[in-house]
Amino acid sequence: MRVGMIMDYSGGFRESVELLQDYEAAGLEMVAVGEAYSFDAVSQLGFIAARTDRVQLASGILPLYSRTPALVAMTAAGLDHVSEGRFNLGLGASGPQVIEGFHGIRYDAPLGRTRETVEICRTVWRREPLVHDGRHYHLPLTPEQGGSGLGKPLKLINRPLRDRIPVSLAALGPANVALAAEIAEGWQPLFFHPEHADRAFGTSLAEGRARRDPSLPPLDVQLQVTFSMEGDDERHLAAVRDQLALYIGGMGARDKNFYHQLAGRYGYEREADEIQELFLAGRKDDAAAAVPDELARGVSLIGDETEVAAKVERFAAAGVTTLLLNAVSSTAEQRVGEVARLAALVAHGRST
Repeated sequence: MRVGMIMDYSGGFRESVELLQDYEAAGLEMVAVGEAYSFDAVSQLGFIAARTDRVQLASGILPLYSRTPALVAMTAAGLDHVSEGRFNLGLGASGPQVIEGFHGIRYDAPLGRTRETVEICRTVWRREPLVHDGRHYHLPLTPEQGGSGLGKPLKLINRPLRDRIPVSLAALGPANVALAAEIAEGWQPLFFHPEHADRAFGTSLAEGRARRDPSLPPLDVQLQVTFSMEGDDERHLAAVRDQLALYIGGMGARDKNFYHQLAGRYGYEREADEIQELFLAGRKDDAAAAVPDELARGVSLIGDETEVAAKVERFAAAGVTTLLLNAVSSTAEQRVGEVARLAALVAHGRST
């Protein structure tokens, strides 16, 4: 298991970057930057690449609708170049609330677009002339497809540092999870509950792995998880409940909310419905209070050292191979120290 962290895209970014050398010394192996309707992740990843030497970099995630597949490939190759081969491309479909509401692009065919985007990226990184005739993307665009007829197959001018940059897919729905297990180097789930993971994801992972190219490495399960060893469990768990209420209750329409559906697959159908009703009625505090304690504790990494060590073992047993920590303890010094303690726990687990 690797120890990484997810950077806060809403504030405190520069302060966190200033500490990255301390985090590296503490055992941090990967840092990921998210992108919602925030600052873009790419500029921040480039800044991190210039300020670090060893830590792996990842997008966590780039929404694939807001960039053409070729631009995704160019961006990944550029970040891999400036980081000297340390970049990992995290992609995801996001959801209609962001894609249609913020970008003004129709949210359609997420599975097909994800598959074709990955195919196009890998063609670009191999510096092959870009020819792709898919259901959703046509390169070059012909007159029959609305083009001028002047386009021709091109290959990337620069020579990428690597012809195969690791790709991880953010996925929660059964078909998306199966796709990640089939075509990607990594999978980025959110709100992963180790005790209920097999019930929610087991069949999909098995289906995808059955179709997986044997040349791909074992699937790297990269888990974003709230982390603290500070001991103030209730305060930090309250923040986890608030986040779960937001996602289960309001991240999407009533009948198109992936997080509500995930809670149902975990066995919390009644509770998910209650959270959604309360949240959509504007009763956000009540929605957070309705989040089951077992769910909030199960999807987080909060507790004293003994409790955290036990949780790490449960995550590892459920297949997690990379922890992307959202470290929430009160001070920077505490957060760095806790990452060091966690890295030591993980290293001990590796050795045994």
